[in-house]
Amino acid sequence: MVSNLGILNIEVLRGYVQMCSDGWQQGWHERNGGNLTYRMKPNEVEKCHMFFQTERPWMPMGVQAANLAGEYFITTGSGKFLRNVELKPQENIGIVQINEAGDSWRIVWGLENGGQPTSEFPSHFLNHSVRKEATDGACRVIYHAHTPAIIALTYLLPLDARVFTRALWQSATECPVVFPGGVGVVPWMVPGGPAIARATSELMKEYDAAVWAHHGLFCSGADFDLTFGLMYTIEKAAEIYLKVLSSGQPILQTITDDDLRAIAHDFGVTLREEFLD
Repeated sequence: MVSNLGILNIEVLRGYVQMCSDGWQQGWHERNGGNLTYRMKPNEVEKCHMFFQTERPWMPMGVQAANLAGEYFITTGSGKFLRNVELKPQENIGIVQINEAGDSWRIVWGLENGGQPTSEFPSHFLNHSVRKEATDGACRVIYHAHTPAIIALTYLLPLDARVFTRALWQSATECPVVFPGGVGVVPWMVPGGPAIARATSELMKEYDAAVWAHHGLFCSGADFDLTFGLMYTIEKAAEIYLKVLSSGQPILQTITDDDLRAIAHDFGVTLREEFLD
């Protein structure tokens, strides 16, 4: 009989668990805050398939995406603490399969002892659909965390993508290189339901990241490193911006719009020009 925990030696599961641990260590995941989903590659599914159990029932999601029919996702669990993922991954994360209609999931591994996928799985699912189409299949990671500096800024700045993006771009030189398309902003909404899922997915047609007002940050990427790096860079820029504001001193100089254009030119990225003066 194959040990159910042998799956944890497979590279994609190791990377997933590491990212959960990294986020917890940053202080972004108090209690059961935040969630992470990953759309598996076919070869990763093949390596994990021997550990799957497919007798669990299909569960409707309330949202539908035809381009994700038959896909497999690694997901954190509803009500689970990311700090516990490394300690007991089989109870705190799981792998779910999407049905051929693209509107229901079933657990095929993990989430033992009655666990369920994150309550924000509908938001992740719709955004995976959008990002898969927008990136020709390259995007595989959706990550939500309660990043404190970004949350603080949602009390101080207008909830406007241009305003947020400019503040972040001008806070650190690497920012226009890491997220040249800027960040979207979702006004405060009740988390976990189809309404915030649809609002976010509309923004993610254009952006790699979206700020959730008074809640946190929502990022996407091709792999764990790029997605975590995007989250980290945005949060660090927000922290720098807050430190400047809290100093009480007048701003004497900043990264100008022409400076931003020069960065984009030298690093071969295309900035969202409508966000520049």
